[in-house]
Amino acid sequence: MFARPLALTLLAAPALIAAAPAGDLAQVQQHLAGVTSMTANFSQEDRNGRVLTGTVSLKRPGKIRFQYQKGVPQLIVADGRSLYFIDYQVKQVNRWPIGNSPLTVLLDPKRDISKYAKLQPSGDPRVIAVEVHDSGHPEYGRITLVFRRDPAGPGGLTLTGWVALDSQNNRTTIRLSGQRFNAPVSDGTFRWNDPRPQGPRNR
Repeated sequence: MFARPLALTLLAAPALIAAAPAGDLAQVQQHLAGVTSMTANFSQEDRNGRVLTGTVSLKRPGKIRFQYQKGVPQLIVADGRSLYFIDYQVKQVNRWPIGNSPLTVLLDPKRDISKYAKLQPSGDPRVIAVEVHDSGHPEYGRITLVFRRDPAGPGGLTLTGWVALDSQNNRTTIRLSGQRFNAPVSDGTFRWNDPRPQGPRNR
């Protein structure tokens, strides 16, 4: 479906022109702290220019599901403990600790991003771009979150997408639309059917 799982290689950041105000990082932290759940439509573009679409559901702490368009037999889901990449076509499941993925910045409400985050100038006062990278673990890759100033969003921001770069410089771009914050999301959303012959029927 794409070169590498989105879990490992998660919108290129805007052109680097003007410097971003220092207070923007605190506003991003405030936004993340104010999000308990999010649902949205997404489009995903891999390094080869292939685009897939679907829906994403997030519930903090630790839960996210990327449901791809009809005909794509793959799923990415985190159940609060682990992040899974499930390929139903080949009946294969890959698993990682949530903390080993750049997605942890979205999933862990206690994470202090000031230790790992750096503002990226956007050239647009309406846009905030923040790169998160743990220099102690380069194998986890890096993620650049892109926000739009929005008085109706948590902390006055709306997450519009991100770009993730893995340790091999494979890049995947995510763009969001139709975002809804802090509406109820059932825990059942993050269950999945195990395609392996001896695997549990449901996780």
